Amino acid sequence: MKVLGIIPARYNSSRFPGKPLADIGGKCMIQRVYEQAKKCELLSSVFVATDDDRIFESVMEFGGQVKMTTEHNSGTERCNELAQNLEEKFDVVINIQGDEPCINPEQISQLTTLFSDEDTTIATLAKQIKTANELLNENTVKVVFDENNFALNFSRFPIPEPKSFDAEKWFVHNNFYKHIGIYGYRTKVLREICELEQTEREKTERLEQLRWLENTYKIKVGITTLESRSVDVPKDIENLKF
Repeated sequence: MKVLGIIPARYNSSRFPGKPLADIGGKCMIQRVYEQAKKCELLSSVFVATDDDRIFESVMEFGGQVKMTTEHNSGTERCNELAQNLEEKFDVVINIQGDEPCINPEQISQLTTLFSDEDTTIATLAKQIKTANELLNENTVKVVFDENNFALNFSRFPIPEPKSFDAEKWFVHNNFYKHIGIYGYRTKVLREICELEQTEREKTERLEQLRWLENTYKIKVGITTLESRSVDVPKDIENLKF
C-alpha cells in the first residue's frame, strides 16, 4: 500500500497570520511538522501543499517536497488537488495538520494502519476525554462511534447528551471521546468527497466530516492515547519544548 502524507499550509490565518513560517526553536513551523511526518516509516512520500510563494520557498530551502495549489476552503480540498495532480499515484492520503510541530509519528502510523482493513475508506483518530472542562469546551470536537468503531456523529457539544446536569457524574455512565483532527482517505474517495455540496449541519457545527457522514461515507475511528499540541495563536509557541 502506497501512502502519501500531505501537509496543507496557507499563509493567512485570522488569529496568526504567517503561522507556517513562525520560528520555533530556530526552525519554521512547517519544517518542524515536515520533519516529524518524515519519521513515520509507513508514509511512502511527504509533501507540503500551499498556495503561498513564501511557504513554497521556505520548504524548498530546507529540502522538503512542496507543490503549489490553488485557493481552497479546506485542507481536505488542498490535499485532493495535490494528490490528483501528482504523476505518482498513491492508494491512501494522510492529511497532516500543519500547526502541530510536535506531532508524534506514531499518531500517523496508527491512522495509516486502519487502512489495512479494506472496509476503511476514510479514517481519523479519537482520544478519551477525562475532564468536564474538556467535555464542555466547544473547541473540543466530540465523536461517537458504533461497536465496529465507525463514526455515528461529531459535535462541538457533549455527545451522547447526558441527562444529569452534574457534569462530574457524566463520566460514571458514559465514555466520551474527543476527535483528533488528522484524517486519512483512500485517494478515490478523497476526490469524491471534495465534489460534495456543503450540508446545513456542516455549516452549523463548522465540521466538514458531517458532510461525509450525511452522504453515507463511513469514517473509521482509531482510539489513541496520543495527542500533539496545536499552535493557534503566537502565545502557544511558548508552551512548546524542543
